[in-house]
Amino acid sequence: MQANTHTARSWTTASFGGNTDTSPVELLSLGDHLGACKSPHGNLFVLHCMAEATREFMAARFMTTLTGLGLVVAVVALML
Repeated sequence: MQANTHTARSWTTASFGGNTDTSPVELLSLGDHLGACKSPHGNLFVLHCMAEATREFMAARFMTTLTGLGLVVAVVALML
């Protein structure tokens, strides 16, 4: 069996007794990253959020939604 010779250091959350606060440079870098991630989404991101909110609303009220849809279909069928 071959041993893994990859010697890359793994990321850790331990501070080893050091300061656990974020530095201003880290906060600036995070702000830049979040700004870069948010900008390409634009209107499609807003549309996706609205669709997700609608789905969650309907899922929480599934039987009410089915009843409402049934009533709309029945009214339309009676009008024809």
